[in-house]
Amino acid sequence: MSAHHPPAHVVIGLDVGTTAAKAVAFGIGSPWRHVAVREYPLLEPAPGWQVQDPASVLAAAASAVAECSAAAARSDVLAVCVSTAMHGLVGLDAGVRPVTPLVTWADARAHEQAAWLRTTDDADRLHRVSGAPIHPMTPLTKLMWFARNDPETCARVRWWAGLKDLVLHWLTGTLATELSSASATGLLDARSGTWSPQALDLAGITADQLPPVLPPTSTLGLAADAARRVGLPRGTPVVVGAGDGPLGNVGTGALTPGVAGLSLGTSGAVRMLVPAPPADLDRSLFCYAVTEDAWVVGGAVSNGGIVVRWATRALAPDLVAAPDGPSADEQLLDLAGSVPPGSDGLLMLPYLLPERAPLWDPDLPGAYLGLRHGHTRAHLARAAVEGVALQLSTIVEALDGIEPVTTVRATGGALRSPLWTSVLASAMDRPLVCVGDAEGSALGAAALGLFALGRAPSLQAAADALRQPTAAENVVRPDPSSSLVYRRARNRLPALLASLAAVAEVFAEPFAEPPQVPAPVTGVRSSSGA
Repeated sequence: MSAHHPPAHVVIGLDVGTTAAKAVAFGIGSPWRHVAVREYPLLEPAPGWQVQDPASVLAAAASAVAECSAAAARSDVLAVCVSTAMHGLVGLDAGVRPVTPLVTWADARAHEQAAWLRTTDDADRLHRVSGAPIHPMTPLTKLMWFARNDPETCARVRWWAGLKDLVLHWLTGTLATELSSASATGLLDARSGTWSPQALDLAGITADQLPPVLPPTSTLGLAADAARRVGLPRGTPVVVGAGDGPLGNVGTGALTPGVAGLSLGTSGAVRMLVPAPPADLDRSLFCYAVTEDAWVVGGAVSNGGIVVRWATRALAPDLVAAPDGPSADEQLLDLAGSVPPGSDGLLMLPYLLPERAPLWDPDLPGAYLGLRHGHTRAHLARAAVEGVALQLSTIVEALDGIEPVTTVRATGGALRSPLWTSVLASAMDRPLVCVGDAEGSALGAAALGLFALGRAPSLQAAADALRQPTAAENVVRPDPSSSLVYRRARNRLPALLASLAAVAEVFAEPFAEPPQVPAPVTGVRSSSGA
């Protein structure tokens, strides 16, 4: 929180993510800001399922906004501007009450549907039309799963919605989505801005089961119930906003072709702004809207900073954080820094979670390759960092086919580590501009709000008006010798991945007969969609 007093005018950016809701109140014409974060759990009721309780998510969002509105009690709050995680799916009944949990992007239950769809002639056509790769994360494949596996729940659902739609309905009483979030569903024709008949047919639903699609700059009014909960006047403008990934580019200032935005936390992504969906989209890339006239092209990896967290748990359980000292993860990264670039020939393919870009193949398992007697846990840890960086650098190379990437602007908790930043810069072989953690999707949402309200002539001007004037930007330049090592490793990846696919087929066969599970004593079954 800034030590300055709240200014006359404030805008609140609300970013509802996978594990937390973050609200940031930004002063207009002032460096003042207030940050409120509320966490909630990601639940796994069955192997591979990753869901959230809608009520818990909305309660966290309400609490975060209420804290910001209280901090800005002497100010005029111009608007609440919304960013949410993409690819979620929830079934709602006719009273707009959840029939299912929120099935998040990380949920892999639809892997069979995605795998089948990827083998059909429809796959490339759907990707070109929608901009969304064929993957279990998309609502398209999730709906295919529900149609096949849970028809009873499908019969109870009046509306199929996303996280953004839930948040907007809570804030305004209006059930609607917006172009950015809709463009990530796999169900939208990106060029027409309408639901794709082909995708709807595959999903087994009709267009009237989906919310109307609004422009991201649309403004609704804060409903009475929500206004009481968050402490703002009824009718306060709510700018519907966009998805968290596209808004991350706005927040980091990656708003021109040739400047990519990178985010690296638990997962990671690289995106570049373009004026319209490319006519011939590379199969490894997605294309999602920011506004009707600004789109991001890029790729996301499921395995980002979580790979180091796994390495700490699996390889270094003896490393314990001391009071006021480095965390266990930081200690392991310090060890990894003692190993030369390339990890003395050790390479990790970091597919611990079902992976997304650049292959969008969730069935590929992770692997260490080139393991020798002289390798230590420091090598294993550095190879984990390098494996993630190589995946992200492959996405940057694909973006070069649209517009040569000259600079990467990056944000995320992992970038507090010098090892992460040096490896990323050298693996991508471009300058890495690290901006503050606050310069992310919440700032992007607030900037889009200022633009929508007519208080800024462009997204760039809006973001510049909100960015801290003293915010430090750390520029990390690639090391030429390290870049050469990583370029050679990246050139080997296609052949290694092709070989890994064959190995993965062998590993798909069980090593032993599964244990016999006793039949349940009663006829009770788990609730649908849990």
